[in-house]
Amino acid sequence: MTGTSKTPRERYRTQVREEVKERAWEQIATAGASALSLNAIAKRMGMSGPALYRYFGSRDELITELIRDAYRSQATAFRAAGEEGADLAGLAHTLRRWALEDPQRYFLVYGTPVPGYHAPDDVTALASEIMSTLLDACAAASAGSAGSAGSAGSAGTDAATAFGDHLEHHRQWARGHSAPPAALHRALSFWTRLHGVLSLELAGHFTGMGFDPSLLFTAELNGLLPH
Repeated sequence: MTGTSKTPRERYRTQVREEVKERAWEQIATAGASALSLNAIAKRMGMSGPALYRYFGSRDELITELIRDAYRSQATAFRAAGEEGADLAGLAHTLRRWALEDPQRYFLVYGTPVPGYHAPDDVTALASEIMSTLLDACAAASAGSAGSAGSAGSAGTDAATAFGDHLEHHRQWARGHSAPPAALHRALSFWTRLHGVLSLELAGHFTGMGFDPSLLFTAELNGLLPH
């Protein structure tokens, strides 16, 4: 037995926590994260509410663990894609696959905030890791390209230039990343436009409209790539 081996009690605790999270995802899929209830989960598991609180001290603690798992999963997918040499387009399709794989997980981190919930700092750090991978890809895409992220016409170019100048002095969200303003702008455009398409698709707003959402996603993506 190694020094890192878990005791039977520790293994049982891990198993119970994982089952709690599984039940939580089921509840979120049915009623949304704002309706998450530890007492309801305890009832489904044949436990008392107080017994379950030994594994998760509060609803917010459980939500935080679910969000951590979601961000870790996305960060892992992005990291793996990056290590395989994925460019900005590759990361975009990685994002879409990750979102379609588990829409409830996607909406927990990118959907409507849970009322009264505030994420701890380590969750913000996980989100920053994902953004850092995106900024790396945007910086590589912007290298040698004088254009900004997909503007059209002189008015659009002027607006893009003005926003790029603004980002030069408002880059706290980039957490110290050295990407130039053009790459910062491209990253924000990537994040807002592609998440917009994904959110509408996953919420079912394209149902019955008669077009292929994957082609819309690709068209939006192509508008963000340097030409």
